Amino acid sequence: MINEIDEVLRSLVKSDVIQGADVEIVFDAPTRDWASRRNTPTLDMYLYDIREDTRRRSVGMVDQRNDEGVVVDRTSLPRYFKLAYLISAWTQRPEDEHRLLSSVLACFMKYEVAPDEMMTPLLAEQKVPVGLQIAYPPPEDRQVSDVWSSLGGDLKPSIDLVVTVPMIPESLYEIAQAVMKPMRLRSFAQVTVEGEDPERHLRDPDGSLV
Repeated sequence: MINEIDEVLRSLVKSDVIQGADVEIVFDAPTRDWASRRNTPTLDMYLYDIREDTRRRSVGMVDQRNDEGVVVDRTSLPRYFKLAYLISAWTQRPEDEHRLLSSVLACFMKYEVAPDEMMTPLLAEQKVPVGLQIAYPPPEDRQVSDVWSSLGGDLKPSIDLVVTVPMIPESLYEIAQAVMKPMRLRSFAQVTVEGEDPERHLRDPDGSLV
């Protein structure tokens, strides 16, 4: 599912930010060694943190119905995860990097959820919106400066993008199929009779209906 989110972000940035310019979009870790090998304008979207949004966790099941509206199985409710991306621009001039970051901000400020036309077939099939939060203050235990330090790179301007994605557990619970045939009754007394819905009548031994 994470690779699907990568494709959504790549498509959105290509359409609204790059717009045909000669800028490469990558998802690499911006280490010092990586940075020394960059020789083309690059926009890096590094996924550095994944955690569940426990506030949105819920318990229950979702019914799956066939074309006739009959419940055939049940699946667990989706769980929501927050993917944190560190977005940085790499060019020969700081001014160009700032211009790229400004375009990224303007792009993601327009969307609270990923637009439908950018969704991959798998994400569109879930019919659950993918949330976007740009430049929100990170949690106390997740500082951007710590990310740069752990990567061994030099601190530079960057933008924090958090994508909230639903993930459905791969658990499927089959249920007993509904009985669609008419009910048959069989009664034992002095005389045994059989009947089918909707006519379930018993007869007395003299032949009269009960």
